[in-house]
Amino acid sequence: GLNSVTFIGFNNYKRLLNPHFYNALKTSTIYTICIIGVLIPIPVVLATLLNVKFLRFRNFFRSALFIPSLTSVIVAGIAFRLMFSELDTGFFNSIIIAFGGEPITWNMGFASGMVMMVVLGSWRMLGVNVVYNLSALQSIPEELYEAASIDGANTIQKFFNVTLPQIKPIVTYILTVTIIDGYRMFTEGYVYWNEYNPGDLGLTIVRYIYQQAFQRNDLGMGSAIGVVLLLIILTINLIQLRYFGLFKKED
Repeated sequence: GLNSVTFIGFNNYKRLLNPHFYNALKTSTIYTICIIGVLIPIPVVLATLLNVKFLRFRNFFRSALFIPSLTSVIVAGIAFRLMFSELDTGFFNSIIIAFGGEPITWNMGFASGMVMMVVLGSWRMLGVNVVYNLSALQSIPEELYEAASIDGANTIQKFFNVTLPQIKPIVTYILTVTIIDGYRMFTEGYVYWNEYNPGDLGLTIVRYIYQQAFQRNDLGMGSAIGVVLLLIILTINLIQLRYFGLFKKED
């Protein structure tokens, strides 16, 4: 209870200096970088293609891309866990074998485990980011493209000099949300490894909080990890927001 609380100062933060926290920080950071590399450029390209007026079945493709975001992470994770099965009958291993490769034990290696988590996270959030970018693209005035055509700009030049600058605010928003989602990722790792966590595979910062605070009932340690996670996300987002010029005063 609250009456038995003992003030220990910064001891919980000192206890964070251990290999498990470093592994959790490493996993969360690499996962976040990988997920940014997928969920920033690919949705922009897909949204640009879906914004083409003469593209047939545009609405079908939009719905197909958005549906995964409505799927439960647990349900989707079980399906992906079966596809990443180490057996020869697993979907991805069967493809590797078909090309003459050896089956991979996906959930027993850091790189292969990272691929599992990134694929699941990207599959779920790709459609949402496409919708964000598509809404931004549809708000761009057509006059800008007409002026660019008069100046002799081709399609690639229009994309880099008109489209990207105009959708910069929504891309910045997506980047901010993706950084937060990347560092707070829990379910993607838990659904693959459950309570079994060999060599800290799948151990993210949030899962480390869950492990310390709720499995071991060490709420002080869990709170310390949560504060450090807040500072990490806040620092990274402030740096990237400043880099994109969101703190500059308008003339």
